[in-house]
Amino acid sequence: MINSSANPDDAEVAIAAACAGADVVHSMYGRRLTRIDKGAGDFATAADVEAEKTIIGVIRAARPDDAVLGEEGGRRGAADAVRQWLVDPLCGTLNYAAGNMLVAVNVALRDGAAAVADPFSGEAFFTCGESAWVRHDGVDARLAPTSATQLVDVNLDPPFPSAPGFRAVDLLAHPEFVKRFRPRVVSTTLALAWVAAGKRAAYVTDGGDLSESVHFAAGIAVCRAAGCVVTGVDGAPIGQAGRGLVVAADAETHGLLMSMIRSRS
Repeated sequence: MINSSANPDDAEVAIAAACAGADVVHSMYGRRLTRIDKGAGDFATAADVEAEKTIIGVIRAARPDDAVLGEEGGRRGAADAVRQWLVDPLCGTLNYAAGNMLVAVNVALRDGAAAVADPFSGEAFFTCGESAWVRHDGVDARLAPTSATQLVDVNLDPPFPSAPGFRAVDLLAHPEFVKRFRPRVVSTTLALAWVAAGKRAAYVTDGGDLSESVHFAAGIAVCRAAGCVVTGVDGAPIGQAGRGLVVAADAETHGLLMSMIRSRS
């Protein structure tokens, strides 16, 4: 569904904001950064905070009347704003703090354009809401999902709200999974963009309603626009009644994963 107030240039705003945040993340990589404790083992770094400020600055300059929901700073803008941007300035903070470059910067207009920027490859995966592309070195290429790699990214980070009915770690031990796929654990929603780009066959994570999550909204939007199959771990459409994500490059791969998940439930 496209936001009724969508602007044809929203995709460029999303790309500009995500790439500006990615530049901050890249520039601060490798420094000794202050950590902000969030509890339960979660934390942010100064890079998260600075990247979010930069992203919001880009959005504010282009769309001053829009509201913004940021992972670090919460909601900004009018409570009754028709349009809201969802911002995850650094997805994969633990990776980043440990010196691992597997991170993403996510910017999404609710029900509209979205962009996922990789600070280290220079790629920006994006959608206007109807089609999906990747921009690299100023060149745009249409995203083409494929299950050819047979690589499935599985998020093993807590919480696990669907346990014991569904546990991602059990999926990895399923005989059919071992036979058909090879697991990867990237621990960042960059893996969602990789499904859209054909670098991964699928992505699986537990959770609640992830459709309007600052972490997942951009990746989900890009995958949907690319033609991926997107459901919850229960096979239902994601949303308030759904839970978690099973995103696959094609219907066959999605069906195989769902059969394995159901056989373990």
